[in-house]
Amino acid sequence: MPSPFPGMDPYLEQHWGDIHHRLVTYASDQLQARLPRDLRARVEERVFLEQEGGESSERYPDVRVVELGSLRTAAEPPTTGVQVAEPLVIQLQREPITQGYIQIIDLSTGGGVVTVIELLSPTNKLPGEGRKLYEKKREELWEARVSLVEIDLTRKGKRVLSVAAERIPRSHRTTYQVCVRRGWSLLTWEVYRVALEEPLPAIRVPLRQKDPDVPLELQPLIEQCYRNGAYEGLDYRREPDPPLDPEDAAWAAELLRAKGLRG
Repeated sequence: MPSPFPGMDPYLEQHWGDIHHRLVTYASDQLQARLPRDLRARVEERVFLEQEGGESSERYPDVRVVELGSLRTAAEPPTTGVQVAEPLVIQLQREPITQGYIQIIDLSTGGGVVTVIELLSPTNKLPGEGRKLYEKKREELWEARVSLVEIDLTRKGKRVLSVAAERIPRSHRTTYQVCVRRGWSLLTWEVYRVALEEPLPAIRVPLRQKDPDVPLELQPLIEQCYRNGAYEGLDYRREPDPPLDPEDAAWAAELLRAKGLRG
């Protein structure tokens, strides 16, 4: 069974770790077949550690309980005649977070980066190391005059697109968002509507200034994630996490009732 939603399925956001990896891979494959012969799409990764318990971490640290007898301390407490309670020692283990993205490289220049495509994750949008690294990388791309495509299909966290929300007309302030900046026109952004009730758009991906744009069709990518990830068993009787805003929630409830997925 396909997703009941015509575009982005908000229930997939709860499984973003899997969806993100699939989207990056499927998008790279789709682009590869459409690029000029001397350009290549490559999947790259960022790896970082979040602060323990930080707001932006999508994973909680593993917790390990250590017996006090097996823990060597730097110094034993002095003997004072006071009976000291024995603490439970807990060590938190920070697990690296990996974020994938796509680079289009130019073989004719020895692999110079032409365009970067970012599929944003909550770790890019919540305070923490993930957002700092993303903003730093975006600044480096600006200085290098590399084209950038930002695709935001998650609602958790603050929107961190290069174009501030107040600069976008209300007609294009949609549930999800896509922005494109060309490396040779740094002050011009192309903004795509990505509304919950509409199919995901095919967007224009810039390459070198001499090349025609190549299309990236987002809707088939989400459908492929849903199908290959076997997400037909999602429970649509409850609200998605995070919850939709009231207008989108009312529309989604009516849609799901009409499809027999909610009472």
